[in-house]
Amino acid sequence: MNKQDLDQFKQQLLQQQQELIALTREGEESTRPVDLDPSSVGRLSRMDAMQSQAMAQENKRRRSVQLVRISAALERIEEGEYGYCAACDEEINRRRLEVDPAAPFCVVCASKV
Repeated sequence: MNKQDLDQFKQQLLQQQQELIALTREGEESTRPVDLDPSSVGRLSRMDAMQSQAMAQENKRRRSVQLVRISAALERIEEGEYGYCAACDEEINRRRLEVDPAAPFCVVCASKV
């Protein structure tokens, strides 16, 4: 993989990182505890609010996992290890990296995990 390719993947990763951080900030309010005061909302409204809160918390967790994957990929770029499988050290197919630039494993090793 040449320097131009690495720079391109680095820019994609940095852009994804910024987008995820922005989404996390925007979603903070939806993960706050649900008010259980029965006089303020009905039972079904509370259930809807609790379901929305649970979905928001799961989205936040997934964004957090993706941010860790992106940080690890950026670190691999800096160390000169980007594009190589973390399990078998074989080169990761470029098409796979185009789909998921944070991918740490080749297709064969990813299917084993």
